[in-house]
Amino acid sequence: MILDPDLGALTALAVYAVVWGFIFAESGLLLGFLLPGDTLLFGAGLVAANPDSGVDLVVITVGCLVAAVAGNEVGYYTGRRFGRTWVENREKGRAREQLRRAEAFYDRYGWWSVVVARWIPWVRTFIPVVAGAAAMDRRAYSTANVVGALPWAVGLPILGYYAAQFPILRTISYLIAGTAILGTLVAAVVVIARDRRAGRTGDAAPDATDADEQAG
Repeated sequence: MILDPDLGALTALAVYAVVWGFIFAESGLLLGFLLPGDTLLFGAGLVAANPDSGVDLVVITVGCLVAAVAGNEVGYYTGRRFGRTWVENREKGRAREQLRRAEAFYDRYGWWSVVVARWIPWVRTFIPVVAGAAAMDRRAYSTANVVGALPWAVGLPILGYYAAQFPILRTISYLIAGTAILGTLVAAVVVIARDRRAGRTGDAAPDATDADEQAG
């Protein structure tokens, strides 16, 4: 990830602006997949735990929830309004590849993809656009949007807040984060291997058919 600011060096108003702005951008703007949303949310809680920071936990948490939900709604509208072709034509290189992976993720998990995507950095930026381009039911999407945003945008700042007071929670949170990242990587490898195997099987099938025809 890039653009990871030192929240502890900012004023309270600057912390609010940076965290909310970044969360909105990562949730709703295509270039947002480069932003460190998880780190910012956890860091916002750490800063709020410092009484000298002037950052209020309730204010920062509510703002994060609003920014996350609003950002995803913007992403959905973008995909619904302009369609997949327009979005893909605007993206190149890594972003285009991430978009295609997000599309496969959505095709596989549907409603749940919007919920789970909050916890997968590159997926959470593209899933709203993909859902919109796929014309996912608006009410179903909005429900999944809120359900996914609650534990992510609210849970991580609260976890950071209490981790600052109880160091053991910080250690546990790092372990959980590491396990989640490892699980995501393993799942990605499994999916890629499965797709390649399916591709080889698909290529071999016509050959077998041709051989039968020649034998007949």
